[in-house]
Amino acid sequence: MQNSIQDVTIIGGGVIGCAIARELSRYHLKVTLLERHAECGFGTTKTNSGIIHPGHDTPLSTLKGRLVVRGNQMFDQLQKELKFGFERIGAIYWIREQEDRPRLEALLRLGQEKGVPGLEIWDSDRLEREEPNLSRELIAALYAPSGGVINPYEFAFALIECAQNNGVTLKIDSPVLSIDREDVGDGGLLHVHTPKETVVTRYVVNAAGVYADRVAAMVGLDDFSINPRKGEEFMLDKRLQGIVRRLVFPLPTGVTKGTLIIPTYDGTIMVGPTAHDTGDREDVTTTTDGAAEIFSYVNKLCPSIHPSDAITAFAGLRAVSSTGDFIIGPTSVKGFINAAGIQSPGLTSAPSIGEYVVGILESEGLAMSLKDDFRAEIDGPPRFAKQPVDVQERMVASDPAFGKIVCRCEIVTEAEIHDAIDHGARTVDGVKFRCRAGMGRCQGGFCTSRIITILSERLGIPPEQVTKRGGGSWIMTPMNDPVVAAVAEVEV
Repeated sequence: MQNSIQDVTIIGGGVIGCAIARELSRYHLKVTLLERHAECGFGTTKTNSGIIHPGHDTPLSTLKGRLVVRGNQMFDQLQKELKFGFERIGAIYWIREQEDRPRLEALLRLGQEKGVPGLEIWDSDRLEREEPNLSRELIAALYAPSGGVINPYEFAFALIECAQNNGVTLKIDSPVLSIDREDVGDGGLLHVHTPKETVVTRYVVNAAGVYADRVAAMVGLDDFSINPRKGEEFMLDKRLQGIVRRLVFPLPTGVTKGTLIIPTYDGTIMVGPTAHDTGDREDVTTTTDGAAEIFSYVNKLCPSIHPSDAITAFAGLRAVSSTGDFIIGPTSVKGFINAAGIQSPGLTSAPSIGEYVVGILESEGLAMSLKDDFRAEIDGPPRFAKQPVDVQERMVASDPAFGKIVCRCEIVTEAEIHDAIDHGARTVDGVKFRCRAGMGRCQGGFCTSRIITILSERLGIPPEQVTKRGGGSWIMTPMNDPVVAAVAEVEV
Protein backbone atom coordinates (compact mmCIF):
# COMPACT_ATOMS: atom_id res chain seq x y z
CA MET A 1 0.00 0.00 0.00
CA GLN A 2 2.88 2.33 0.73
CA ASN A 3 3.93 2.34 -2.93
CA SER A 4 0.45 3.52 -3.96
CA ILE A 5 0.37 6.54 -1.65
CA GLN A 6 0.44 9.79 -3.59
CA ASP A 7 2.25 12.89 -2.42
CA VAL A 8 -0.34 15.24 -3.93
CA THR A 9 -3.78 14.63 -5.41
CA ILE A 10 -5.34 17.50 -7.37
CA ILE A 11 -9.13 17.56 -7.64
CA GLY A 12 -10.18 19.31 -10.84
CA GLY A 13 -8.67 19.23 -14.32
CA GLY A 14 -9.51 22.73 -15.46
CA VAL A 15 -6.78 25.17 -16.36
CA ILE A 16 -5.98 25.79 -12.67
CA GLY A 17 -5.62 22.12 -11.78
CA CYS A 18 -3.57 21.48 -14.92
CA ALA A 19 -1.27 24.45 -14.19
CA ILE A 20 -0.69 23.17 -10.66
CA ALA A 21 -0.02 19.67 -12.01
CA ARG A 22 2.61 20.91 -14.45
CA GLU A 23 4.34 22.97 -11.79
CA LEU A 24 4.43 20.00 -9.42
CA SER A 25 5.80 17.77 -12.19
CA ARG A 26 9.09 19.65 -11.91
CA TYR A 27 9.71 17.83 -8.62
CA HIS A 28 10.33 14.26 -7.49
CA LEU A 29 6.76 13.67 -6.36
CA LYS A 30 3.90 11.24 -6.92
CA VAL A 31 1.07 13.39 -8.25
CA THR A 32 -2.41 12.38 -9.42
CA LEU A 33 -5.03 14.65 -10.99
CA LEU A 34 -8.70 13.61 -10.75
CA GLU A 35 -11.09 15.05 -13.35
CA ARG A 36 -14.82 14.34 -13.34
CA HIS A 37 -15.31 14.89 -17.07
CA ALA A 38 -14.21 12.72 -19.99
CA GLU A 39 -11.32 15.09 -20.68
CA CYS A 40 -9.51 17.92 -18.94
CA GLY A 41 -10.68 21.46 -19.58
CA PHE A 42 -14.32 20.46 -20.19
CA GLY A 43 -15.79 22.64 -17.43
CA THR A 44 -15.38 26.39 -17.07
CA THR A 45 -12.10 26.31 -19.01
CA LYS A 46 -13.60 25.46 -22.39
CA THR A 47 -16.19 28.23 -22.08
CA ASN A 48 -13.69 30.85 -20.95
CA SER A 49 -13.44 34.10 -22.91
CA GLY A 50 -9.76 33.36 -23.59
CA ILE A 51 -8.40 36.72 -22.42
CA ILE A 52 -4.99 37.31 -20.89
CA HIS A 53 -5.62 40.41 -18.81
CA PRO A 54 -2.97 43.12 -18.41
CA GLY A 55 -3.74 43.15 -14.68
CA HIS A 56 -3.96 46.90 -14.11
CA ASP A 57 -7.55 46.87 -12.84
CA THR A 58 -7.24 44.49 -9.87
CA PRO A 59 -6.17 46.08 -6.55
CA LEU A 60 -3.05 44.86 -4.77
CA SER A 61 -5.13 44.38 -1.62
CA THR A 62 -6.51 41.19 -3.21
CA LEU A 63 -4.72 37.93 -3.91
CA LYS A 64 -5.92 38.05 -7.51
CA GLY A 65 -4.41 41.52 -7.78
CA ARG A 66 -1.04 40.21 -6.60
CA LEU A 67 -0.99 37.15 -8.86
CA VAL A 68 -2.36 38.48 -12.14
CA VAL A 69 0.59 40.56 -13.42
CA ARG A 70 3.09 37.78 -12.69
CA GLY A 71 0.76 35.35 -14.50
CA ASN A 72 0.53 37.65 -17.51
CA GLN A 73 4.32 37.91 -17.73
CA MET A 74 4.74 34.13 -17.81
CA PHE A 75 2.77 33.48 -21.00
CA ASP A 76 5.44 34.29 -23.58
CA GLN A 77 7.79 31.61 -22.25
CA LEU A 78 4.94 29.17 -21.69
CA GLN A 79 3.78 29.60 -25.30
CA LYS A 80 7.29 28.82 -26.57
CA GLU A 81 7.35 25.66 -24.48
CA LEU A 82 3.78 24.41 -24.89
CA LYS A 83 2.84 25.71 -28.38
CA PHE A 84 -0.76 26.76 -27.56
CA GLY A 85 -2.48 29.57 -29.43
CA PHE A 86 -1.56 32.91 -27.84
CA GLU A 87 -1.00 36.46 -29.07
CA ARG A 88 -0.59 39.83 -27.36
CA ILE A 89 -3.03 41.94 -29.37
CA GLY A 90 -3.47 44.64 -26.71
CA ALA A 91 -6.60 45.86 -24.95
CA ILE A 92 -8.49 49.13 -24.76
CA TYR A 93 -10.80 50.28 -21.96
CA TRP A 94 -13.13 52.95 -23.29
CA ILE A 95 -15.34 55.69 -21.85
CA ARG A 96 -18.21 57.72 -23.31
CA GLU A 97 -18.66 60.35 -20.60
CA GLN A 98 -16.24 62.96 -19.26
CA GLU A 99 -17.34 62.08 -15.72
CA ASP A 100 -15.66 58.67 -16.15
CA ARG A 101 -12.24 60.13 -16.96
CA PRO A 102 -11.06 60.14 -13.32
CA ARG A 103 -11.75 56.39 -13.13
CA LEU A 104 -9.79 55.87 -16.34
CA GLU A 105 -6.86 57.83 -14.94
CA ALA A 106 -7.08 55.89 -11.66
CA LEU A 107 -6.75 52.64 -13.62
CA LEU A 108 -3.67 54.06 -15.33
CA ARG A 109 -2.07 54.90 -11.97
CA LEU A 110 -2.92 51.53 -10.46
CA GLY A 111 -1.47 49.73 -13.46
CA GLN A 112 1.72 51.76 -13.28
CA GLU A 113 1.99 50.99 -9.56
CA LYS A 114 1.69 47.28 -10.35
CA GLY A 115 4.29 47.40 -13.13
CA VAL A 116 1.94 46.83 -16.06
CA PRO A 117 3.98 47.87 -19.13
CA GLY A 118 3.11 50.39 -21.84
CA LEU A 119 -0.11 51.86 -20.45
CA GLU A 120 -1.29 55.08 -22.07
CA ILE A 121 -4.50 57.05 -22.48
CA TRP A 122 -5.74 57.59 -26.03
CA ASP A 123 -7.94 60.55 -26.94
CA SER A 124 -10.86 60.20 -29.36
CA ASP A 125 -8.71 60.99 -32.43
CA ARG A 126 -6.16 58.30 -31.58
CA LEU A 127 -8.94 55.85 -30.79
CA GLU A 128 -10.61 56.53 -34.15
CA ARG A 129 -7.33 56.00 -36.03
CA GLU A 130 -6.55 52.76 -34.23
CA GLU A 131 -10.08 51.28 -34.15
CA PRO A 132 -12.11 53.03 -36.87
CA ASN A 133 -15.10 50.68 -36.62
CA LEU A 134 -15.93 51.59 -33.04
CA SER A 135 -18.59 54.17 -32.19
CA ARG A 136 -17.64 57.82 -32.59
CA GLU A 137 -19.29 58.46 -29.20
CA LEU A 138 -16.24 57.06 -27.40
CA ILE A 139 -14.18 59.94 -26.07
CA ALA A 140 -11.09 58.22 -24.63
CA ALA A 141 -9.59 54.87 -23.76
CA LEU A 142 -6.81 53.33 -21.70
CA TYR A 143 -4.56 51.23 -23.92
CA ALA A 144 -2.77 48.20 -22.43
CA PRO A 145 -0.43 46.48 -24.92
CA SER A 146 0.22 43.45 -22.69
CA GLY A 147 -3.38 42.25 -23.06
CA GLY A 148 -3.69 39.10 -25.12
CA VAL A 149 -5.89 36.29 -26.38
CA ILE A 150 -5.44 32.58 -25.91
CA ASN A 151 -7.17 29.31 -26.71
CA PRO A 152 -7.86 28.33 -23.06
CA TYR A 153 -8.71 24.70 -23.80
CA GLU A 154 -5.48 24.31 -25.82
CA PHE A 155 -3.61 25.75 -22.86
CA ALA A 156 -5.18 23.22 -20.47
CA PHE A 157 -4.46 20.31 -22.83
CA ALA A 158 -0.85 21.43 -23.22
CA LEU A 159 -0.34 21.84 -19.46
CA ILE A 160 -1.64 18.38 -18.62
CA GLU A 161 0.23 16.73 -21.51
CA CYS A 162 3.48 18.25 -20.26
CA ALA A 163 2.64 17.21 -16.70
CA GLN A 164 1.95 13.63 -17.83
CA ASN A 165 5.21 13.56 -19.79
CA ASN A 166 6.89 14.36 -16.49
CA GLY A 167 5.18 11.67 -14.45
CA VAL A 168 1.79 13.05 -13.33
CA THR A 169 -1.05 10.50 -13.40
CA LEU A 170 -4.33 11.71 -14.94
CA LYS A 171 -7.57 9.94 -14.09
CA ILE A 172 -10.58 11.09 -16.11
CA ASP A 173 -14.26 10.23 -15.47
CA SER A 174 -13.32 10.36 -11.78
CA PRO A 175 -15.69 12.60 -9.82
CA VAL A 176 -14.83 12.77 -6.13
CA LEU A 177 -17.58 11.28 -3.96
CA SER A 178 -16.08 11.71 -0.49
CA ILE A 179 -12.82 12.27 1.39
CA ASP A 180 -11.77 10.64 4.65
CA ARG A 181 -8.80 11.50 6.84
CA GLU A 182 -6.56 8.91 8.51
CA ASP A 183 -4.16 10.01 11.24
CA VAL A 184 -0.75 8.41 10.77
CA GLY A 185 2.25 9.39 12.90
CA ASP A 186 3.00 13.10 12.89
CA GLY A 187 1.14 13.66 9.66
CA GLY A 188 -1.85 11.94 8.14
CA LEU A 189 -3.33 10.57 4.96
CA LEU A 190 -6.40 11.61 3.00
CA HIS A 191 -8.50 8.92 1.29
CA VAL A 192 -10.16 10.37 -1.81
CA HIS A 193 -13.02 8.18 -3.02
CA THR A 194 -14.18 8.09 -6.66
CA PRO A 195 -16.59 5.63 -8.34
CA LYS A 196 -13.59 3.67 -9.62
CA GLU A 197 -11.16 3.64 -6.70
CA THR A 198 -9.79 5.26 -3.58
CA VAL A 199 -6.70 7.42 -3.94
CA VAL A 200 -4.59 7.63 -0.77
CA THR A 201 -2.59 10.82 -0.58
CA ARG A 202 -0.62 13.04 1.77
CA TYR A 203 -1.98 16.31 0.36
CA VAL A 204 -5.11 17.28 -1.57
CA VAL A 205 -5.35 20.43 -3.68
CA ASN A 206 -8.98 21.43 -4.17
CA ALA A 207 -9.21 23.01 -7.64
CA ALA A 208 -12.76 21.86 -8.29
CA GLY A 209 -14.12 25.10 -9.79
CA VAL A 210 -17.83 25.63 -9.19
CA TYR A 211 -17.85 22.55 -6.94
CA ALA A 212 -14.89 23.63 -4.76
CA ASP A 213 -17.07 24.46 -1.74
CA ARG A 214 -18.72 21.04 -1.92
CA VAL A 215 -15.33 19.33 -2.07
CA ALA A 216 -14.22 21.39 0.94
CA ALA A 217 -17.36 20.33 2.77
CA MET A 218 -16.27 16.70 2.34
CA VAL A 219 -13.56 17.34 4.95
CA GLY A 220 -15.85 19.40 7.18
CA LEU A 221 -14.96 22.91 5.95
CA ASP A 222 -17.68 25.52 5.50
CA ASP A 223 -15.80 28.83 5.54
CA PHE A 224 -16.68 29.84 1.97
CA SER A 225 -19.29 29.21 -0.68
CA ILE A 226 -19.23 29.24 -4.48
CA ASN A 227 -22.02 31.19 -6.17
CA PRO A 228 -21.95 30.41 -9.90
CA ARG A 229 -22.34 33.31 -12.29
CA LYS A 230 -23.36 32.45 -15.85
CA GLY A 231 -21.93 34.20 -18.87
CA GLU A 232 -23.34 33.77 -22.38
CA GLU A 233 -21.07 34.46 -25.35
CA PHE A 234 -21.56 34.55 -29.10
CA MET A 235 -19.13 33.63 -31.86
CA LEU A 236 -19.36 35.64 -35.07
CA ASP A 237 -18.75 34.69 -38.67
CA LYS A 238 -15.12 34.80 -39.74
CA ARG A 239 -15.90 37.36 -42.45
CA LEU A 240 -15.82 39.95 -39.63
CA GLN A 241 -12.17 39.20 -38.92
CA GLY A 242 -10.34 42.49 -38.37
CA ILE A 243 -13.39 44.60 -37.58
CA VAL A 244 -11.57 45.35 -34.33
CA ARG A 245 -7.91 44.53 -33.77
CA ARG A 246 -7.72 44.69 -29.99
CA LEU A 247 -9.71 43.52 -27.01
CA VAL A 248 -12.44 46.10 -26.38
CA PHE A 249 -13.52 46.55 -22.74
CA PRO A 250 -15.75 49.03 -20.90
CA LEU A 251 -14.57 50.19 -17.50
CA PRO A 252 -14.89 47.20 -15.12
CA THR A 253 -17.42 47.13 -12.28
CA GLY A 254 -17.35 45.26 -9.00
CA VAL A 255 -19.43 42.46 -10.53
CA THR A 256 -18.04 42.02 -14.02
CA LYS A 257 -15.43 43.22 -16.47
CA GLY A 258 -18.36 44.00 -18.77
CA THR A 259 -19.47 43.05 -22.26
CA LEU A 260 -16.50 42.78 -24.59
CA ILE A 261 -15.55 42.47 -28.22
CA ILE A 262 -12.88 39.79 -28.44
CA PRO A 263 -10.78 39.11 -31.55
CA THR A 264 -9.88 35.47 -30.88
CA TYR A 265 -6.50 33.90 -31.64
CA ASP A 266 -7.96 32.02 -34.62
CA GLY A 267 -9.51 35.05 -36.29
CA THR A 268 -13.15 34.90 -35.33
CA ILE A 269 -14.79 37.65 -33.26
CA MET A 270 -16.52 36.82 -29.99
CA VAL A 271 -18.92 39.09 -28.09
CA GLY A 272 -20.08 38.81 -24.49
CA PRO A 273 -20.37 37.70 -21.81
CA THR A 274 -23.47 38.31 -19.78
CA ALA A 275 -23.11 38.10 -15.99
CA HIS A 276 -26.09 36.57 -14.16
CA ASP A 277 -25.98 34.64 -10.90
CA THR A 278 -27.51 31.18 -11.02
CA GLY A 279 -28.14 28.54 -8.40
CA ASP A 280 -27.65 25.75 -10.95
CA ARG A 281 -24.02 24.57 -11.22
CA GLU A 282 -24.75 22.82 -14.51
CA ASP A 283 -26.69 25.61 -16.23
CA VAL A 284 -24.81 26.34 -19.44
CA THR A 285 -27.89 27.08 -21.51
CA THR A 286 -28.02 30.03 -23.88
CA THR A 287 -31.07 32.25 -24.15
CA THR A 288 -32.77 34.69 -26.46
CA ASP A 289 -32.68 37.23 -23.63
CA GLY A 290 -28.90 36.80 -23.39
CA ALA A 291 -28.52 37.35 -27.12
CA ALA A 292 -30.70 40.47 -27.01
CA GLU A 293 -28.72 41.85 -24.07
CA ILE A 294 -25.35 41.31 -25.75
CA PHE A 295 -26.16 42.46 -29.26
CA SER A 296 -28.13 45.57 -28.26
CA TYR A 297 -25.06 46.63 -26.27
CA VAL A 298 -22.43 45.63 -28.82
CA ASN A 299 -24.23 47.20 -31.78
CA LYS A 300 -24.02 50.61 -30.07
CA LEU A 301 -20.33 50.06 -29.47
CA CYS A 302 -19.53 48.70 -32.95
CA PRO A 303 -22.43 49.42 -35.34
CA SER A 304 -21.18 46.92 -37.93
CA ILE A 305 -21.93 43.95 -35.66
CA HIS A 306 -25.44 42.45 -35.85
CA PRO A 307 -27.15 39.36 -34.37
CA SER A 308 -27.22 37.77 -37.83
CA ASP A 309 -23.43 37.55 -37.67
CA ALA A 310 -23.55 34.90 -34.92
CA ILE A 311 -22.64 31.35 -35.94
CA THR A 312 -22.91 29.80 -32.47
CA ALA A 313 -23.53 30.60 -28.82
CA PHE A 314 -22.27 29.03 -25.62
CA ALA A 315 -22.30 29.71 -21.88
CA GLY A 316 -19.99 29.07 -18.96
CA LEU A 317 -20.05 29.44 -15.19
CA ARG A 318 -17.66 31.58 -13.18
CA ALA A 319 -16.74 30.16 -9.76
CA VAL A 320 -17.53 33.32 -7.77
CA SER A 321 -16.54 32.95 -4.12
CA SER A 322 -18.35 34.44 -1.14
CA THR A 323 -15.08 36.22 -0.25
CA GLY A 324 -14.87 38.03 -3.60
CA ASP A 325 -11.28 36.89 -4.02
CA PHE A 326 -9.23 33.82 -4.85
CA ILE A 327 -9.20 31.34 -1.95
CA ILE A 328 -5.77 29.72 -2.12
CA GLY A 329 -4.07 28.33 0.94
CA PRO A 330 -3.91 25.72 3.69
CA THR A 331 -6.91 24.92 5.85
CA SER A 332 -7.61 23.66 9.34
CA VAL A 333 -7.63 20.13 7.90
CA LYS A 334 -4.03 18.96 7.73
CA GLY A 335 -2.97 18.30 4.15
CA PHE A 336 -6.03 19.90 2.52
CA ILE A 337 -5.20 22.94 0.36
CA ASN A 338 -7.78 25.14 -1.37
CA ALA A 339 -7.34 26.64 -4.82
CA ALA A 340 -10.92 27.87 -5.04
CA GLY A 341 -12.96 30.88 -6.15
CA ILE A 342 -10.82 31.28 -9.25
CA GLN A 343 -12.87 33.61 -11.43
CA SER A 344 -11.48 36.35 -13.69
CA PRO A 345 -8.57 36.96 -13.96
CA GLY A 346 -8.08 33.28 -13.10
CA LEU A 347 -6.95 32.17 -16.56
CA THR A 348 -4.30 34.89 -16.63
CA SER A 349 -3.23 34.02 -13.10
CA ALA A 350 -3.12 30.24 -13.69
CA PRO A 351 0.69 29.98 -14.12
CA SER A 352 1.39 32.09 -11.04
CA ILE A 353 -1.26 30.16 -9.08
CA GLY A 354 0.69 27.00 -9.92
CA GLU A 355 3.84 28.55 -8.46
CA TYR A 356 1.93 29.85 -5.43
CA VAL A 357 0.42 26.46 -4.61
CA VAL A 358 3.83 24.77 -4.85
CA GLY A 359 5.14 27.29 -2.31
CA ILE A 360 2.21 26.56 0.00
CA LEU A 361 2.78 22.81 -0.19
CA GLU A 362 6.45 23.27 0.62
CA SER A 363 5.64 25.51 3.59
CA GLU A 364 3.15 22.87 4.79
CA GLY A 365 5.92 20.29 4.99
CA LEU A 366 5.99 18.56 1.60
CA ALA A 367 9.58 17.56 0.84
CA MET A 368 10.43 18.78 -2.67
CA SER A 369 13.51 18.35 -4.84
CA LEU A 370 13.74 19.50 -8.46
CA LYS A 371 14.20 16.96 -11.25
CA ASP A 372 17.25 17.19 -13.46
CA ASP A 373 15.31 15.73 -16.39
CA PHE A 374 12.15 17.86 -16.36
CA ARG A 375 10.92 18.28 -19.95
CA ALA A 376 9.36 21.71 -20.33
CA GLU A 377 8.41 21.44 -24.00
CA ILE A 378 5.82 19.52 -26.00
CA ASP A 379 5.40 19.37 -29.77
CA GLY A 380 2.09 21.18 -30.09
CA PRO A 381 -0.56 20.65 -32.80
CA PRO A 382 0.36 20.76 -36.53
CA ARG A 383 -2.07 23.63 -37.44
CA PHE A 384 -2.05 22.85 -41.17
CA ALA A 385 -4.20 25.87 -42.13
CA LYS A 386 -1.73 28.31 -40.56
CA GLN A 387 1.30 27.00 -42.49
CA PRO A 388 2.65 28.59 -45.71
CA VAL A 389 1.98 26.66 -48.91
CA ASP A 390 5.50 25.22 -49.22
CA VAL A 391 5.29 23.83 -45.68
CA GLN A 392 1.83 22.39 -46.40
CA GLU A 393 3.23 20.63 -49.47
CA ARG A 394 6.00 19.06 -47.39
CA MET A 395 3.46 17.98 -44.77
CA VAL A 396 1.31 16.25 -47.41
CA ALA A 397 4.37 14.57 -48.90
CA SER A 398 5.36 13.21 -45.48
CA ASP A 399 1.82 12.07 -44.60
CA PRO A 400 -0.95 11.87 -47.27
CA ALA A 401 -3.55 12.30 -44.50
CA PHE A 402 -2.61 16.00 -44.49
CA GLY A 403 -4.05 16.12 -48.00
CA LYS A 404 -7.50 14.98 -46.85
CA ILE A 405 -9.65 17.86 -45.60
CA VAL A 406 -12.16 16.78 -42.95
CA CYS A 407 -13.42 20.21 -41.81
CA ARG A 408 -13.87 22.53 -44.78
CA CYS A 409 -14.72 25.67 -42.78
CA GLU A 410 -11.48 25.64 -40.76
CA ILE A 411 -9.37 23.58 -43.22
CA VAL A 412 -8.63 20.80 -40.75
CA THR A 413 -7.06 17.66 -42.15
CA GLU A 414 -7.44 13.99 -41.32
CA ALA A 415 -3.86 13.94 -40.04
CA GLU A 416 -4.79 16.63 -37.48
CA ILE A 417 -7.74 14.54 -36.27
CA HIS A 418 -5.34 11.61 -35.75
CA ASP A 419 -2.93 13.91 -33.93
CA ALA A 420 -5.71 15.15 -31.62
CA ILE A 421 -6.62 11.56 -30.72
CA ASP A 422 -2.96 10.66 -30.21
CA HIS A 423 -2.77 13.54 -27.71
CA GLY A 424 -5.79 12.55 -25.65
CA ALA A 425 -9.02 13.38 -27.53
CA ARG A 426 -11.71 10.81 -26.72
CA THR A 427 -14.80 12.76 -27.76
CA VAL A 428 -16.02 14.93 -30.62
CA ASP A 429 -15.47 18.02 -28.47
CA GLY A 430 -12.02 16.74 -27.56
CA VAL A 431 -11.14 16.73 -31.26
CA LYS A 432 -12.86 20.07 -31.82
CA PHE A 433 -10.98 21.92 -29.11
CA ARG A 434 -7.61 20.46 -30.07
CA CYS A 435 -7.69 21.18 -33.80
CA ARG A 436 -10.84 23.34 -34.50
CA ALA A 437 -12.67 20.70 -36.54
CA GLY A 438 -16.34 21.74 -36.25
CA MET A 439 -15.70 25.29 -35.05
CA GLY A 440 -16.39 27.05 -38.34
CA ARG A 441 -19.42 28.48 -40.09
CA CYS A 442 -21.35 25.20 -40.43
CA GLN A 443 -20.58 24.18 -36.81
CA GLY A 444 -19.78 20.58 -37.68
CA GLY A 445 -22.59 20.04 -40.18
CA PHE A 446 -20.10 18.74 -42.73
CA CYS A 447 -17.40 17.07 -40.65
CA THR A 448 -19.02 15.54 -37.56
CA SER A 449 -19.85 12.19 -39.17
CA ARG A 450 -16.28 11.79 -40.43
CA ILE A 451 -14.86 12.71 -37.01
CA ILE A 452 -17.10 10.09 -35.37
CA THR A 453 -15.85 7.49 -37.86
CA ILE A 454 -12.20 8.32 -37.19
CA LEU A 455 -12.74 8.29 -33.41
CA SER A 456 -14.51 4.94 -33.69
CA GLU A 457 -11.70 3.43 -35.75
CA ARG A 458 -8.85 4.83 -33.66
CA LEU A 459 -10.41 4.08 -30.24
CA GLY A 460 -11.74 0.67 -31.28
CA ILE A 461 -15.33 1.37 -30.23
CA PRO A 462 -18.64 1.29 -32.16
CA PRO A 463 -19.65 4.67 -33.63
CA GLU A 464 -22.67 4.88 -31.33
CA GLN A 465 -20.31 4.84 -28.33
CA VAL A 466 -18.63 8.05 -29.49
CA THR A 467 -20.01 10.97 -27.47
CA LYS A 468 -19.94 14.71 -27.90
CA ARG A 469 -18.29 15.45 -24.56
CA GLY A 470 -18.49 12.22 -22.52
CA GLY A 471 -21.11 11.04 -20.07
CA GLY A 472 -24.55 10.78 -21.62
CA SER A 473 -23.91 13.19 -24.51
CA TRP A 474 -24.72 10.56 -27.13
CA ILE A 475 -24.76 11.61 -30.78
CA MET A 476 -26.31 8.47 -32.27
CA THR A 477 -28.20 5.46 -30.98
CA PRO A 478 -27.86 1.84 -32.20
CA MET A 479 -30.80 0.53 -34.23
CA ASN A 480 -31.41 -2.28 -31.72
CA ASP A 481 -32.02 0.26 -28.94
CA PRO A 482 -35.56 -0.32 -27.58
CA VAL A 483 -36.46 3.39 -27.83
CA VAL A 484 -35.42 3.50 -31.50
CA ALA A 485 -37.31 0.28 -32.19
CA ALA A 486 -40.46 1.64 -30.52
CA VAL A 487 -40.32 4.87 -32.57
CA ALA A 488 -39.76 2.92 -35.79
CA GLU A 489 -42.76 0.70 -35.03
CA VAL A 490 -45.00 3.73 -34.43
CA GLU A 491 -43.85 5.36 -37.67
CA VAL A 492 -44.57 2.19 -39.65
